[in-house]
Amino acid sequence: MLKRLFVSAILALGSMGALAAVEANKGSAAELDALPGVGPALSQRILDARKQGEFKDWADFMARVKGVKEKAATKLSGAGLTVNGKPYADAPKAATAAPAAKK
Repeated sequence: MLKRLFVSAILALGSMGALAAVEANKGSAAELDALPGVGPALSQRILDARKQGEFKDWADFMARVKGVKEKAATKLSGAGLTVNGKPYADAPKAATAAPAAKK
C-alpha cells in the first residue's frame, strides 16, 4: 500500500514537470512539440523564425510565426510557452463599452 502511494506521488510530481514553461527563444523542437497545441509543423515554424534572431516579445513572435495571432498566443501561453520569460498578455480591452442607446 505504501509503495503504491509513493509511486503515485512520484508520477504526479513527474507530470507537473510537463507543465513547465518552454522559452520560445531557447526550446528545442521536442520541448515545443510537448506543449499542448504545438505540433511538428508549428514547432518548425517557430524554429525557422528564430533563425532570423531571437524574438523580442510576443508581438514580434506573432508577426514572425505564421498562424499565431492573439487567440493562438493566449492558448500557447496558457500551455506554458513564454517569450523572453514572459507569458502572453492579451491586448488591452477598451476601458468602457459604448453607452447603450436610450429609448
